Amino acid sequence: MKTVKIMPCLDMKDGRVVKGIHFVDLKDAGDPVENAKLYQKEGADELAMLDIAATLENRKTRLAWIRSVSSVIDIPLTVGGGIGSLDDIESVLDAGANKISVNSAAVKNPQLIKQAAEKFGSESITIAIDARRNKQMQSGFELVVSGGTKPVGKDAVEWAKECQRLGAGTILPTSMDADGTKAGYDLEFTRAISDAVDLPVVASGGAGTLEHFYEAVVKGGADVVLAASVFHYRIFSIRQVKEYLRDKGLKVNL
Repeated sequence: MKTVKIMPCLDMKDGRVVKGIHFVDLKDAGDPVENAKLYQKEGADELAMLDIAATLENRKTRLAWIRSVSSVIDIPLTVGGGIGSLDDIESVLDAGANKISVNSAAVKNPQLIKQAAEKFGSESITIAIDARRNKQMQSGFELVVSGGTKPVGKDAVEWAKECQRLGAGTILPTSMDADGTKAGYDLEFTRAISDAVDLPVVASGGAGTLEHFYEAVVKGGADVVLAASVFHYRIFSIRQVKEYLRDKGLKVNL
């Protein structure tokens, strides 16, 4: 049986953790360093940090944020937002990240995935796939980029398969329809991706109850379950989530 991992996510803007609904209506959710320390103490297996405005503001990820967060944790840190080249990836990894997450830049230049995997190793490369429902697509899900603002007319599940072929190490699908709603992960989307690839899949977007975490694994096929709001606003602790999953028969590291 696979060991399920829990991954809190720090969505960053102006040096603070923020959280929105459907990628908008952002509210302050605390200090990134304090949150990172707490999450490691509570038993987080990994941590994600996404510079959510970098692509829209046409700038690089803020390296100072990575340094300050990576200096207080020793669990793997995945960083995304504003990463568009091999040099960017190198800078982010040098600043203390263990993995990078790319979305818009990979869609624009798929060869970046291949080159990055060859240079830094597949295990360092996570591809974030943001999608929304669209019946015109074969899978029913259309790829969107630029922080969820631009649909690109490409099937999100076919893109996940292409990312695996190019050398990606992890796929992080987020449903625009579920993000921040606390109404549950988009299980149909998560399952479509996990069935299509042989890579670890990170369920993301929509956790609101303990049951949602369980469903992401059992119904969605996720290996890692990412959440933000429920942790930032202290609705659940990471330990609570892990104990719940263990009591439901899943394997977790407590």
